[in-house]
Amino acid sequence: MIKLSQLFLSFFKLGLTAFGGPAMIAYIKDLAVNKKQWLDEKTFQEGVALAQAIPGATAMQVAAYVGLKTRGIVGGIASFVGFGMPAFILMLILSALYERTHSITAVISIFTGLQVIVVAIVANATLSFTKPIIRSIGEISIALLAFTLFTLKLNPFLIIIICFLFSQIIFRERGSFEEGNSQKFNFTGLFILFMIFFLLIFTLLFIDKTLFDLALTMIKIDLFAFGGAYASLPLMLHEFVDRLRWIDHKTFMDGIALGQVTPGPIVITATFVGYLLKGFVGASVATVAVFTPSFLIMAFTSEINEKIRNSKIFIKAKKGLLASFAGLLLFATIKFIGQIDWNVIKILMVIACFIALLRKFGIFYIVIAGVLISLLLY
Repeated sequence: MIKLSQLFLSFFKLGLTAFGGPAMIAYIKDLAVNKKQWLDEKTFQEGVALAQAIPGATAMQVAAYVGLKTRGIVGGIASFVGFGMPAFILMLILSALYERTHSITAVISIFTGLQVIVVAIVANATLSFTKPIIRSIGEISIALLAFTLFTLKLNPFLIIIICFLFSQIIFRERGSFEEGNSQKFNFTGLFILFMIFFLLIFTLLFIDKTLFDLALTMIKIDLFAFGGAYASLPLMLHEFVDRLRWIDHKTFMDGIALGQVTPGPIVITATFVGYLLKGFVGASVATVAVFTPSFLIMAFTSEINEKIRNSKIFIKAKKGLLASFAGLLLFATIKFIGQIDWNVIKILMVIACFIALLRKFGIFYIVIAGVLISLLLY
C-alpha cells in the first residue's frame, strides 16, 4: 500500500515546479503512471477527462484523482494539498510583501509592466481555451450569448445557468444513464469531510461576518469555474472588483501577475485577495474555500464516473458550459485592456508577450522578463 507521506511528498515536490497550469498533467502522468506505476494508462486518462468536465483547476483535480484512486479520500487530500501547498506558501509571502511595498516607486514600475503582461496572458488563455472547444454553430452561439449577457452586466453565475439550459435545448447527443456496470459506492469519508467543511464555514458566521462572506464567495467561484482555473478569472473579476469592491481593477491584475510567478493554478489569486482583506486568516479561509468544493466534486464523481460519463445531460452541459466560459474570458480580456493607460511601449510589450506565449515560452520566464523590462523603462 502506498504511504500517505509518499503521496504528499511526491506531489509537494511536483507542486514546487507546477508552472503552466494544465501542462502539468503530463508531469503528473509521468509520476503516477510511468515512474511510480500507481495507476494504469486507461484509469489515468479517465481521471483527466473527468477533471476537464467538472469545475476547478484541472491539474489540481488530476492530482486529487491520483490520490483518490490509490488511497481513497485521505489519499486524495494528501495529493491535493501536497500539490497546492507550494503555491499557497509562496503567494502568502508575495502578498505580505506586496501589502508593505506596493507604494515604492520600483514596485509600481514592476507592476506597471506586469499589468500589460497580464493582458497578453489572459488574451492567450482565451485563445487557447476557445480553440479546442468551439467546433460548431451551437458552441459559437453560446459563447456569443455569454459575451453579450456579460456586456449587459448580467450576473455571471446567472449567465452560466442560462447557458447550461440553452445547451440542453440546442445540442443533440447520444447517451444513457444506464451505461456502466453496477457498483457499490463508498461515500462515508466524503460525507465526513463535507460535514467538517460545512461546519467550519458555518462557524465563521459567528466569528467574523467578513470571513464568512469571503468563504461563500470563494465557494461560489469554485463551483462555477468549469473549464479549468482560467475560467475563474471573469467570476473573480465580477465578485472581488465589481460587486464587493474589495479591491480595484489594478490590484486584481497585480494579483493575477503574482499568481503567474507562483507555481500552481491562477486561482491561487484567491490567497492574495484573502490576505489583503484579512491577513493570514483571510488568506487561509479564501484558499480552503476556493479549492475544497471542487475537490469534493472530484471525490464524488470519481466514485460514480461509470454512471454519469455517458449521460446526455452531462455531455450537453459540458459543451455548453465550456463554450460559455469562452465568451466570459473574452469579456474579461477586453475589460483588462480597458484598464491600461496605453502608449507605444506598452503596445509593443503586449504584442511581444503575446507572440512569446503563442510560441510556447514559459509564462514564468515571460513574467520575469517583464519585471526586468519594467524596471529599465519605468
